[in-house]
Amino acid sequence: MTLHLQEHGESNDDPIIVLPSFGFDHASMAAAIEPVFAELSGWRRLYVDLPGTGDSPAHCPPLSDAVLDAVVTTVQAELGDRRFALLGWSYGGYLATGVPRRLPDQVGGLMLVCTGFKIRTQDRDLSGVLASDPQVGWLDQVPSHLREHFAHAVGLQTGEVARRIISALHTTGPMEETYLASLRAEGFALSDENEPTACNAPVCFVVGKRDRVVGYASLLDSLGKYDFASYTCISGAGHYLPLEQPDVFTVITKGWLEQCESTVNSSSG
Repeated sequence: MTLHLQEHGESNDDPIIVLPSFGFDHASMAAAIEPVFAELSGWRRLYVDLPGTGDSPAHCPPLSDAVLDAVVTTVQAELGDRRFALLGWSYGGYLATGVPRRLPDQVGGLMLVCTGFKIRTQDRDLSGVLASDPQVGWLDQVPSHLREHFAHAVGLQTGEVARRIISALHTTGPMEETYLASLRAEGFALSDENEPTACNAPVCFVVGKRDRVVGYASLLDSLGKYDFASYTCISGAGHYLPLEQPDVFTVITKGWLEQCESTVNSSSG
């Protein structure tokens, strides 16, 4: 199956594929990522709606292997053999680790945000994660059913950050909750997650030291596997890093995209 893509930018710009955090869709991901491009031209942003979210129905099995197959099919249908940059956040970052294993000649840059190469809870390294220092009343404007999640996942616990995240979440369209619950419970791990993920292009790892969902240490352990890799750990951020520290995230992403310009423009194959 092919998935819905929401395009921002010009059709002849260099393509960047954006894979969303679990339960986000093209609108909420754009709310988090588009500020990077407010003063940056030359990139065609393609936001993917994964199955069961946004405008992509749940027409594939609730397995990450099937979801990744749909992502790859969609990319090939849209771009052919064109090279592209790839950015993934959380679950989208986990899926992004599988794309170079399937399209090794097309990934001209890989940015992983608050994620890891393994997804099972027991495989996550939470060592050294910092506690948060919550601002008094920071959850006051957060709906009651989200407060426990925010207290766990958000690292920079201020009212401003909470409002920014809520604003992004409010743009998210309907989701197929039963499908997503089945995916998370039964088919979350990719069957080839233990296989090497080669990428001879700029690789950028961005993590939060207050990320109590996936931690920050596992990507640091993977840094030495890549010749063109960088690793940034932001002490004042958790799992919602792009929305917790948008200015810092913008600077890091722009730097990575500048490195990707030559590799995305080089010939495929």
